[in-house]
Amino acid sequence: MLARHGVTPVVFERRPRIGGLLTFGIPPFKLEKDVVERRRELLEGMGVEFVLGTEIGRDVPASTLLKEFDAVFLGLGADRPVRGGFPGEELPGVHFALPYLVSNINRLLGLEKDPGEYMDLRDKHVVVLGGGDTAMDCNRTALRQGAASVTCTYRRDEIHMPGSRRDFQSSREEGVRFVFNAQPVEILGRDQVECVRILNTRVASARGARGRAATETIAGTDQVFPADAVVIAFGFTPDPPPWLNELNVAVNDNRRVHVNSAVVTPYQTTNPGIFAGGDLVRGADLVVTAVFEGREAARGIANQLGLSTY
Repeated sequence: MLARHGVTPVVFERRPRIGGLLTFGIPPFKLEKDVVERRRELLEGMGVEFVLGTEIGRDVPASTLLKEFDAVFLGLGADRPVRGGFPGEELPGVHFALPYLVSNINRLLGLEKDPGEYMDLRDKHVVVLGGGDTAMDCNRTALRQGAASVTCTYRRDEIHMPGSRRDFQSSREEGVRFVFNAQPVEILGRDQVECVRILNTRVASARGARGRAATETIAGTDQVFPADAVVIAFGFTPDPPPWLNELNVAVNDNRRVHVNSAVVTPYQTTNPGIFAGGDLVRGADLVVTAVFEGREAARGIANQLGLSTY
């Protein structure tokens, strides 16, 4: 949007390809990576410059951004995993969803730096914890790696599972076993994960933080699922870098970057020259939401720069 109005955008990306989760999080069987590469070619043809393999705060000091550019947009996403908070999460063989998916895509794209980074679940009995889209991606990726079995547990019932119905149905058709109303309370093992202890759940009378009916575990309903590997897919939260303080960008108590709702300069942070949008502001959400907020932030940047043609 900025390039269409005479601005020359420069995109700093810490990974070797553009796309963020579109490239490194969403598996190729859902989004072919040449689609993103074609978009890169189109954007470069419009004048957008991509500086890849470059991390702000490590390779480029954050303080130089506002010295060299008239405005900055932060699209850092949300890639800090939500932890279960139960014993055994640190056992060998327990993986968090995003590093697991990224390691698989790095190998498929030939971007792997060290073979030890690859999380191979071939011939393993895998338990995936979670019921969202990321959990479905982990289910189907494990099957494609040749897992012996994949069991997916979710603390609510099937109707309230947040993941895509299409991905859920695909997972089931491909051989994933689903266990609903099941809350993991412990991952067990000595030197390696060996099993997951689950309690059945029911709907509680109280409401959760999002207004949804909360769940509670039912005492005496322990089940143990054998597992050679566990993938935790409870979602993600923003992980704002420390250098935001250096740029006077305020972060809320929930670790999301604070932006205003002004009509003229939407998505402007507490630093007038810096804008932000997507998961960094909203928390983990849909791609289309991030696209919308990026477009709106571009409008705010254009107005800030005095581009009345926007």
